[in-house]
Amino acid sequence: MEAVMRMNGIVNGIVWGPWMLTLLVGTGVYLTIILGFPQIRYFGFMFKTVFCKRKKVEGKEGSISSFAALSTALASTIGTGNIAGVATALHLGGPGALFWMLISAVFGMTTKFAEVTLAVHFRDKDDLGNIRGGTMYMLEKGTGQKWLAWLFAFFTTFAAFGIGNAIQANSTAEGLNLGFGIPHVATGIVMAILTALVIYGGLKRISEVTTYLVPVMAVFYVIGAVITVGLHSDLIIPSLAKAVKYAVSDPMAMPGALAGWSIKLALTKGIARGVFSNEAGLGSAPLVHATAEVDHPVRQGVYGLFEVFADTIVICTLTALAILTTGVLTSNADLTGAQLTLSAFQTVLGDTGVMILSVGLAMFAFSTILGWYWYGETGAVYIFGTKVIPVYKILWVIVIVIGAWGGGGAFLSNIWNMSDTMNGLMAAPNLIALLWLSGKLRELVKDFDDKRKSGELE
Repeated sequence: MEAVMRMNGIVNGIVWGPWMLTLLVGTGVYLTIILGFPQIRYFGFMFKTVFCKRKKVEGKEGSISSFAALSTALASTIGTGNIAGVATALHLGGPGALFWMLISAVFGMTTKFAEVTLAVHFRDKDDLGNIRGGTMYMLEKGTGQKWLAWLFAFFTTFAAFGIGNAIQANSTAEGLNLGFGIPHVATGIVMAILTALVIYGGLKRISEVTTYLVPVMAVFYVIGAVITVGLHSDLIIPSLAKAVKYAVSDPMAMPGALAGWSIKLALTKGIARGVFSNEAGLGSAPLVHATAEVDHPVRQGVYGLFEVFADTIVICTLTALAILTTGVLTSNADLTGAQLTLSAFQTVLGDTGVMILSVGLAMFAFSTILGWYWYGETGAVYIFGTKVIPVYKILWVIVIVIGAWGGGGAFLSNIWNMSDTMNGLMAAPNLIALLWLSGKLRELVKDFDDKRKSGELE
């Protein structure tokens, strides 16, 4: 394991080094400019699209509704990254990590908008007639670079076991163990059984479960976070001010600063954990958005805008403010991950806070395991064909138990580090596809805007 982690550290230093961060944020900035700031132009339209019911249009191709696709994608993005990932970023990089997390999210909204739009445009069907789409199809059909498409599918197939499975199971087991004393293995077995019951019903059953689960879990967690932050409302502005100040100045100058904080760590961990949470630039969420029944690719792209907004700008910010306003970041310097967030909730809400976070963490992680299953399966189907589906389902359920059983400490830290690396490896071919196909993206956006103006589309 030591040898594996040393190698992982080398690769991680490359994929999350200056060049990758520049490519990741730079792609979002570039697309924002050439598309006319869609996160601003479509901001009001975004809420109307997501929350207002539109009349059904006959003849639309797809497997599930646009809202079901959004729910499944949000099930994947709203996970332990919102609780444990944000806390880890603050622990390693200080308050400035929140600033860089939000900056990356603003431009990440456009990145997600772009990748979802292109995924719908270039989608295809597998051998069983199921709609499939994502970066591999964008690369194969849009750029002709099938080797890059295969590489992305390979990274997705195996990254899913860490990012969307073992980490989620492990963090859930830790949370329920801390909150209720439930053994790790028991949590793993129960989660494995529940997951099997859902994924064996295919995408439709996954989307049905997440359509109900996501709104409930989001509201449940947000209420707890709002109460925690609200009882320290006088510290909200000072906390945000610290986030801005120590994003561009030495965090070690902050009273109570932890050894090791630096601007570089604030920037890299803020962006990395932000991407881990909202997955903008990874090319993961388009794998399910591509299956939506929608009248135009850009309309589904607008759902992608909302996905990042809800995940990072709302939920991640509330988690960060709960940690900063309660002061646990410096008063509990030995804590990180979910334990740090748990401490923040417990400071205000006592045992109730522990229960809220434990249950919230369990729901977040379970929904992420469901959503990421589809991502991993889609990658595996692209490489091996539909015959791999039964095998992938069995492996997925087994890894849940292994991940939960692993415990915390070094095990959890190693999984986080390896998942960070896999994130970067997935992002590279996806960002290449977005830049390569930016001309086609502009055509699609212009076509959508023209059709809305003419009344052809709502």
